[in-house]
Amino acid sequence: MQGGIYKCLSLISERINDNKDFLTELDREIGDSDHGINMARGFSAVMEKLSPDDSDIGAVLKKTGMTLLSKVGGASGPLYGTAYMEAGKLTAGKTELSADDMKAVFEAAIAGIQKRGKAVKGEKTMLDALIPASESYSSKIAEGSDIVTALDAACQSAKEGVEYTKTIIATKGRASYLGERSIGHQDPGATSTLITLEAIRDYFKGA
Repeated sequence: MQGGIYKCLSLISERINDNKDFLTELDREIGDSDHGINMARGFSAVMEKLSPDDSDIGAVLKKTGMTLLSKVGGASGPLYGTAYMEAGKLTAGKTELSADDMKAVFEAAIAGIQKRGKAVKGEKTMLDALIPASESYSSKIAEGSDIVTALDAACQSAKEGVEYTKTIIATKGRASYLGERSIGHQDPGATSTLITLEAIRDYFKGA
């Protein structure tokens, strides 16, 4: 990933913006109707603060997290912000990431989100996509797969996690007010997590 952290985040920003209306529509059904708008605004602010010459992955991720924390409203700002900042701590000074670095980033992001959001898997949140993705990634790396193969598996598990959120009751955030009426709707945060992971995978594939 040497010199490529800017390109990777640029791709994430592009994908979030492309799916802004879709994410907002999902949030309209069970939330505040602003997830896509907020995420797109947040990543636009991130890209304004970054430079194509940035190479310190940890510094870039920390800056990304701080920007999302301040620019993205609702629960998503603190949760995504924390995830990126925790990843930044682990990768400080690095200009490229190994397969094991990526595994550690997954785990740190999840731990940060769980601590900040007091959430666990099965509550119709972004963790329902991120935790299965992390588990699949780690499993593939343990088998000796390369990063792209492992990220492919992670994205597939995240996609299955998004589908799983349709079957469960929301117990966190605004969606929890709906109770059983939240069943049948996919979680916007899990969906934006999937979009993010697919962008990261595609970056490693050379998109």
